[in-house]
Amino acid sequence: QAQLEESGGGSVQAGGSLRLSCTASRHTNTPNYVAWFRQAGKGKEREAVAVIYISNSRPIYADSVKGRFTISLDDAKDTVYLQMNSLKPEDSGMYYCAAAILWFDGSWSSERAYNSWGQGTQVTVSS
Repeated sequence: QAQLEESGGGSVQAGGSLRLSCTASRHTNTPNYVAWFRQAGKGKEREAVAVIYISNSRPIYADSVKGRFTISLDDAKDTVYLQMNSLKPEDSGMYYCAAAILWFDGSWSSERAYNSWGQGTQVTVSS
């Protein structure tokens, strides 16, 4: 399994931007896709935000972030980025990256598709 580490979280005002990074280390298998999830608070469900397919860098976004967030891949650095613009208070939460080694017979937005998770990075957007 890959070890994933997120960074780049912080506190910003509404309308601001942040760029999150997810760096993989110690992986023996290249994942098929890497996604970002967020969790608004303890006890709340994790919401899938965006995914990128490694073979062709194709992104898919949740409706809630379309047009504001961009997921991208830097192969050379084994890093996936999430550029977040026009942030809203409802974007606040713990952001996790997750990697899927195997193809999942279901939606990319299901947590069950992923076998490696990072520890998360906190994003706080104030109004």
